[in-house]
Amino acid sequence: MQRQKIIIEGIVQGVGFRPFIYQLAERFGLAGSVGNDTRGVTIEVEGEADDLAQFVTAIQDEKPPLAAIQSLESETIAMQGSTGFSIVQSTANETRRVQIAPDTFVCEDCLQELFDPGDRRYRYPFINCTNCGPRYTIVTGIPYDRPLTTMVDFPFCAECQAEYDDPASRRFHAQPNACSTCGPQLQLVDGKGQSLVAEDPLSEAVQRLKDGQILAVKGLGGYHLAVDASNHEAVQELRRRKQRDEKPFALMAKNLDVVKRLAHVNDDESRLLQGVERPIVLLPKRSGHNLAENIAPANRYFGVMLPYTPLHYLLLQDDFEALVMTSANLSDEPIAFENDEACQRLGTIADAFLIHNRRIHTRTDDSIARVMSDRPLLLRRSRGFVPRAIAVPGKSRSTLAVGAELKNTVCLTRGDQAFLSQHVGDLKNLEVYDSFKQTINHLQSILEVQPERVAHDLHPDYYSTRYALEESGLPTVAVQHHHAHLASCLAEHGVEEPAIGVIFDGTGYGADGNIWGGEFLIGDLGSYERVGHFRYQPMPGGDLATREPWRMALSYLQSTYGEIPDGVEIFDGIAKSELRLVTQATMKGINAPLTSSCGRLFDAVAALLGLRQKVSFEGQAAMQLEMLADPAQTRPYPYLLSDDADQIIFDPSQMIDAIIKDHLVGLPTAQIAGRFHRSLAVMIEEVCVQIRQKTGLSLIVLSGGVFQNCLLTGMVLDSLNQSAFKVLTHSLVPPNDGGLALGQVVVASSLNP
Repeated sequence: MQRQKIIIEGIVQGVGFRPFIYQLAERFGLAGSVGNDTRGVTIEVEGEADDLAQFVTAIQDEKPPLAAIQSLESETIAMQGSTGFSIVQSTANETRRVQIAPDTFVCEDCLQELFDPGDRRYRYPFINCTNCGPRYTIVTGIPYDRPLTTMVDFPFCAECQAEYDDPASRRFHAQPNACSTCGPQLQLVDGKGQSLVAEDPLSEAVQRLKDGQILAVKGLGGYHLAVDASNHEAVQELRRRKQRDEKPFALMAKNLDVVKRLAHVNDDESRLLQGVERPIVLLPKRSGHNLAENIAPANRYFGVMLPYTPLHYLLLQDDFEALVMTSANLSDEPIAFENDEACQRLGTIADAFLIHNRRIHTRTDDSIARVMSDRPLLLRRSRGFVPRAIAVPGKSRSTLAVGAELKNTVCLTRGDQAFLSQHVGDLKNLEVYDSFKQTINHLQSILEVQPERVAHDLHPDYYSTRYALEESGLPTVAVQHHHAHLASCLAEHGVEEPAIGVIFDGTGYGADGNIWGGEFLIGDLGSYERVGHFRYQPMPGGDLATREPWRMALSYLQSTYGEIPDGVEIFDGIAKSELRLVTQATMKGINAPLTSSCGRLFDAVAALLGLRQKVSFEGQAAMQLEMLADPAQTRPYPYLLSDDADQIIFDPSQMIDAIIKDHLVGLPTAQIAGRFHRSLAVMIEEVCVQIRQKTGLSLIVLSGGVFQNCLLTGMVLDSLNQSAFKVLTHSLVPPNDGGLALGQVVVASSLNP
């Protein structure tokens, strides 16, 4: 006979872990107790040694579907002669290591009950159990118990209390447990928050969607704006009211069979769609679909997700194959998540609001992913993934990283764990900035960590930088933007050794004061050296050039030819006076900062090919260039690599000249776009070979927003693999600025543990 004390850390609260341990102990005939604490779960258990060994093995092999065990420590302690096994009250101790589970989709058991006319929760939109339902968005503190969630507003009825207390029930200690008698309720209201007459709010909402109306629907982490995805006029009206001219809308499809009728789906994409996180997945459109074409104009992909709440299933079940379900906000604003706020902010967009009275404590957007080179790639890490911890090398003082200006996330470390927040958004908007500060406060609260320093970007005018320097009241560490990208990818893979960093994005403040974005670095978590970059190029109008790609096209034409060549007609829609003024200002270096950005080269080529003179959302020109490109092109355009002060400089002038000539003679645009992508892949391989010859490094990191481009990334991986490089790419952390905060914290921790 033995007694063991077992301490388990990870996502082990709010996922049915204590009931699982209780039932496991009963199965093996063991006595003792299990309880939550601020470290995780602590078990004291005694019995025969063989039974104890099988018990520990079963914990790891059979854990609940939402649980994630990060560590399991056990020690033999003195026997106490316990009889029976019990779940004891949660306790607090000095070590704060508990992790809150992410929100997750409704499980199959609950779905069966939802559509069973004989079940007491038949068609109840808030059905859940220990294996599914809201978690992170309703948590107000730890340990994770009902009083520290927004479900505190709903006292149990007798039947729900009995389930909660019954070790044999699937709802044993399920903190969000509820039913129609004691739990949250739906309501249909107008833009003033006044109740609309409806015998059944859900049925009335469905009918309004059928009639072409726009509905604001409250979900797990905030509101969606919903319309019938087959109704072109309804989708167009949503675009007009939401002020979103061309950016793709997300779709929610009824089930996987429907998704396969709308888009091409491989096995990896099917698994990603059906995972517990239920992200939006980018999938190639299938010809012959019956959806409105204006859902994703000029795009080969749909962004599709499956239903993840009971309410979603009820909306789709009998009436729609797919709904547009886009984040409920105006351009550049955060997603609406509170009832009064939603009615106030969305009153000019939505015809009606399907709301409920379960409070959302933390707003959380949908995650976005795609499969790239047979691996999942998160483009936006949010609902379903947050707040899972990321293991980082070593243990250091707690550090807060405040990310970048665009696609902002924040990150907080606790020992060897890094907690990357949900997507916050673009900080240029005051409401988003307020959400950014709320996110910081909430992370500190649920992790019970007070950071000792703040890591921030070098850019002096980012709102996140200003927060660090002016509001945080803590010591600060400045981290160069592209070094943070490099470190983010290394940290995701748990790698501390030096690597060649191929870091391509749209913009990042460089150590020399210029705008970087086409960078070849060598470095590790603590330091970096710039060993190559794209040739500096004037950026006419500064930030305006990111919204008007014709400006970068003009800049490259000036650099290549000194003037606009005969026959180039891409500026026909630009006023001659504006074109002349911008040309003169650029030549004189007035309001034309220098950039080495790969993203701006994509913009220039897209404009030169007549795809976009102006964009309505970030990255639109580059995205269209990728959508159009013929992947079969194998012949690169010419380019020049030169050596300047031991740095390799990529000069695309010859490439620009060849692209212009091909375009003027009428070569298909798809071929030109394909050759452009191939040229970059070949150039990257050549530069990396030169760096390896100088340094001996064969490990390469690909990071930055440009490597969201599936075509380019695939070409680059093929080229580098053929040259015997080992290549690290992102998967669970976005390559764009959404992953920057992770890089910032590991750099700060490496510089000064």
